[in-house]
Amino acid sequence: MSQAAATNLGRVTRRTRVVETAPGSVVDVDGLLAAQTPVILRGLARDWPLARAGRSGPHDAVAYLKGFDAGRPVVGYTGAPEIGGRYFYQDDLQTLNFDAQRVPLGTYLDFALTLIGADRPPSVYVGSTDLDAYLPGLGQENHLVFPVSGDDGRDPPVVSIWMGNRTTAATHFDMSNNLACCLVGRRRFTLFPPDQIENLYPGPLEPTPGGQVVSLVDPSAPDLDRFPRFALAAEAGEVAELEPGDVLFYPALWWHNVEALDDFNAMINYWWNAAPAFMDTPMTTLTHGLLSLRGRPEAEKAAWKSLFDFYVFGEPDKASGHLPEAARGDLAPLDERAARRLRARVLQKLNR
Repeated sequence: MSQAAATNLGRVTRRTRVVETAPGSVVDVDGLLAAQTPVILRGLARDWPLARAGRSGPHDAVAYLKGFDAGRPVVGYTGAPEIGGRYFYQDDLQTLNFDAQRVPLGTYLDFALTLIGADRPPSVYVGSTDLDAYLPGLGQENHLVFPVSGDDGRDPPVVSIWMGNRTTAATHFDMSNNLACCLVGRRRFTLFPPDQIENLYPGPLEPTPGGQVVSLVDPSAPDLDRFPRFALAAEAGEVAELEPGDVLFYPALWWHNVEALDDFNAMINYWWNAAPAFMDTPMTTLTHGLLSLRGRPEAEKAAWKSLFDFYVFGEPDKASGHLPEAARGDLAPLDERAARRLRARVLQKLNR
């Protein structure tokens, strides 16, 4: 094996597809969802005021952000220099390696500025903060032309901001599609398709560093003796290198490790789903599956898998097409009224 091949063993080397995009273009949501693969829309947000402020330097970016501060305390995460900016667990996988507290946003951003150029500074991070609630008006000046509003019965996009110094969000998945707008500083996303879950060695369901289960593997320094199957995930993964003004799309449930690469970074992201707003989160179904299915005999689980494939994962007409319309009941197309009825029945059964 060559030295280069040995160096890259277990590392993700494939690059995410890049599409040069005129600033301010309309996002082709349907095309992105149809492809179901990550793509970098290079330069789409280059002309946003926050991106322009960031090009002038972190102090100008922070001054611009503070101009929208609503005065509401945010959750600030702080990690000791020893964690290297990677928000994760202590060795016991039961406690986290960082602290969280409510802090004034402006004060916390000023603190981040004092760390610029420091040798082994602590890491500071404000993650997934509602843009309109905490920085009202910022989203009006910095926004995608994004034809998903919620007027069609779906939930409108959730728009959040992420700020801090050189930090890493450990590999995790979200339940929504994502458009991540890199505006100040550079970012690196390492992405894995959903079918790589086994090769990513997921950690505990709770507690978690940020609300979602995370991979135990650090993709920047994978321990293949402990996590040998990660080499397969690395072959299936890809890396998206983002400059300020770039926008990354990736589909729901794709795993992603996110590294902020400069002394100060800011990103705005849009989460949205194509499903109607009245539908429940599948994580509830997964949690109940742990309660009702996981401990059953293997033969029973195989039989239940067939039932789920037929009733849930297969084409709807396959389960109901042979029935008269009046007899389809719960197998009829789901609407808000039917969803309320099903939810009430599930609650009744759970409260036995």
